[in-house]
Amino acid sequence: MLQVNFLRQNPEWVKERLAVRNFAKLDLVDTILNLDDQLRKLKTTTESIQATMNAASKEIGILMGKGEKDAAEKKKQEVASLKTEMAEKTAELDQLEADFNKHILMLPNLPHQSVPKGKSAEDNEVVREGGKMPQLSAEAKPHWDLIKEYNLIDFETGAKLAGSGFPLYKGKGAKLQRSLIQFFLDYNTDAGYTEFIPPLMVNESTAYGTGQLPDKEGQMYHITADGLYLIPTAEVPVTNVYSNEIVKDSDIPVKMTAYTPCFRREAGSFGSDVRGLNRVHQFDKVEIIQLVHPDKSYGVLEEMVLHVENLLNLLELPYRILRLCGGDMGFTSALTYDFEVYSAAQNKWLEVSSVSNFETFQTNRMKIRYKDDAAKTQLLHSLNGSSLALPRIVAALLENNQNQSEIRLPQILHRYFGASSIQL
Repeated sequence: MLQVNFLRQNPEWVKERLAVRNFAKLDLVDTILNLDDQLRKLKTTTESIQATMNAASKEIGILMGKGEKDAAEKKKQEVASLKTEMAEKTAELDQLEADFNKHILMLPNLPHQSVPKGKSAEDNEVVREGGKMPQLSAEAKPHWDLIKEYNLIDFETGAKLAGSGFPLYKGKGAKLQRSLIQFFLDYNTDAGYTEFIPPLMVNESTAYGTGQLPDKEGQMYHITADGLYLIPTAEVPVTNVYSNEIVKDSDIPVKMTAYTPCFRREAGSFGSDVRGLNRVHQFDKVEIIQLVHPDKSYGVLEEMVLHVENLLNLLELPYRILRLCGGDMGFTSALTYDFEVYSAAQNKWLEVSSVSNFETFQTNRMKIRYKDDAAKTQLLHSLNGSSLALPRIVAALLENNQNQSEIRLPQILHRYFGASSIQL
């Protein structure tokens, strides 16, 4: 959530940055500032009424002490009238605050100055590429055929148990999944990230904290009876670990990692782009999250990009890094880098990670703060990244490393998987 004082001081610049996102409702900024003006005036009015009530109540005591009952009774009538007015103003204030919060939550984060203009994924900038492109035979198969051939994942039984898009991993498929998760966690903890195992369901307040609500409610599974949401990413519960806290200087930067299943409705998804593991409703992902000093967040963002890039190099996968344009960025992000790996059998790039700086957008919602050198409370910056999401990593590993009799595994996975390849 954007800070209203910043909006007030920089309204035209805010509109300029929102335009980079192709945000159509620029007049929303003016609406919010108008509501804030009304709120300030009404708060002043209620404070004045409260002060008058307090003074009158004190005067009643004095009059009663002097035995001036008639004067005291008159003051009581004044206080009663003020209480009625106060109740009306308080109700008006509550409604105005609700209206203000509703509108300010509709504003997305402001894009960083380096974010390129653009309307869609076609306008994203390729920052760099890495890895070696595989050379496959004409008989190479897509991962959904390899999965059946090597008996790694059972989509049909998963659909019977839960529905389409809920894969059932088994045998060597389950072992490969577990191997990747353990490798990712070891890699992250070796880099100084503390591991968490968070709840897989969160309440509404937690989902608001990271910006999933009100922006992405249609993508989340909602348990209406309990008011809980299945998490779409570990980012949601783990970032909220520090909500409503003032973080000690000695604990900054806060570096956290977590493996969780992730649940996404992906409503309306269909076609060849969702075949096999390309898009599913439940998938495994390891996340990295940092809470850092505002002056250091963009340096930390580059460090996190290098961290994820090295993971892909260790997995021996061809990849490219994209800087997302304004029209393709997430609602909460100020700057996002996407990682894509090349899937040789599908002849396409598959997104496997996003690494983003949210600046104060999330921490303002969650009230995650620190104290500066003047002992003044300030908001930290939050960042996160996929490190990594497994389905498309598995798809690329299977497709890119296949031959007629086995699927070779990258060297880094041999000790986790207990073998150098998956055999027929």
